[in-house]
Amino acid sequence: MPTLEFDLFIIGGGSGGYAAARTAHAGGLRVGIADSGKELGGLCILRGCMPSKTLIYSAEILHSAQRGKLFGLKIPSAEVDMKLLHRRKQEVIKEFADYRQGQLEDGRFTLFREQARFIDEQTVELNSSGTHIKADYFVIASGSTVQWPHIEGLAPKHGVWTSDNVLELDYVPESIVVLGGGVVACELAQFLNRIGSKVIQIQRSLHVIKAFSEAASETIARVFRDEGITLYTDTKLLAIRKAEHGYRVIFEKDGEEYSVEAVYVLNALGRAPATRELNLSAAGVETLPTGHIQTNVYQQTDNPNIYAVGDVAGPHEIVHVAIMQGETAANHALKKDYTAVDYDLLTSVVFTDPQVARAGIPETVCRKRGIEIISAEYPFDDHGKSILMEAKYGYVKVWAEKKTGRLLGAECVGKDAGELIHIMAAALPLKADVRDLVRTHWYHPTLAEIWSYPLEDLADELNG
Repeated sequence: MPTLEFDLFIIGGGSGGYAAARTAHAGGLRVGIADSGKELGGLCILRGCMPSKTLIYSAEILHSAQRGKLFGLKIPSAEVDMKLLHRRKQEVIKEFADYRQGQLEDGRFTLFREQARFIDEQTVELNSSGTHIKADYFVIASGSTVQWPHIEGLAPKHGVWTSDNVLELDYVPESIVVLGGGVVACELAQFLNRIGSKVIQIQRSLHVIKAFSEAASETIARVFRDEGITLYTDTKLLAIRKAEHGYRVIFEKDGEEYSVEAVYVLNALGRAPATRELNLSAAGVETLPTGHIQTNVYQQTDNPNIYAVGDVAGPHEIVHVAIMQGETAANHALKKDYTAVDYDLLTSVVFTDPQVARAGIPETVCRKRGIEIISAEYPFDDHGKSILMEAKYGYVKVWAEKKTGRLLGAECVGKDAGELIHIMAAALPLKADVRDLVRTHWYHPTLAEIWSYPLEDLADELNG
């Protein structure tokens, strides 16, 4: 078999893999990349963030148009044109995908369009050509795949949809049962409801978007029900069976058995690290009980010459985290100016409407660490700009260290929360005191001005 050698070899050309590749190349390393996807670009560009947010934004505009009377507007009718929407999404995504393909094929790296698997601790084999690749360092950035829990009838062969199917729709599904209550489930459930589908959502846990606060979860659940989504929480899924006009989903709630029917079923029960094809045992790489590859803070696995980044490593399946991890891994291999990702500064956003966003250390984690905190919040329904925008759901909340006043975290559930949270996110690495933030010129009337109210409350408490 032919054998090629590189300084750094990367498995996966998505956001994390590309970040590692460009960083390593800039540092003077010879870089190879194996990507076996039908298209180049990675999950975010092709089947994740960008296509979903393109569709979600269109549905948000549609929802606003349908509520024209609230704004004193006479809009006789507003409805989705799914074929046009689908075409626009394809055009938008093609632009991003073409750009990423150009980056991967611009000559800086040697690109192999093949699946790679380890055959020993310093060698991978490419499945189609049989080429062996040796490298000083490897970066695993293979991403994730849809998770299929062991539930009767829950399988692709039974016609159960994944998010991929929803993102490729060019018609409005008559009705659909959405399984799950995480980020993808909630974003797509609201999208489908707003374009005209009858949506039933079944969440196994007590709360939707359970990674966020209970208050955030309750706000989104109330919005969903107000918009007409039938939402069940705290359930146990029992089976998915064929019915006369689609599917019957059987589940347990409060000790009783329930069943609902719809034309389609969407499996949005999460994703699993894509490691099955990698033959990790041959490389001496261990995985965690979750299936994620175990790494240290510099993204090194149990084999110190192999790194893992992005969804395959966790702990957060977020694009900017994957990029930061890729840069950390490459810089560590280069032995230059490497910094571990600081998850105490983490920013997370859910693109429901209202959006949900958080930055910093969650309140619950602060308490577990024994940090004494003070907090304050303010509702959107008592804020000038949000009232005139008819954006009254939600709140902002800020918490700080009681002893010093240093900002520790913030949460926003409301209109454009994903944009608003960056005000607090930018203040976190600066170790800003909430009393300093009060001095900001908060312009009136703006959505951002809402932060000034909880900040003033905290400053008053600290100044006591």
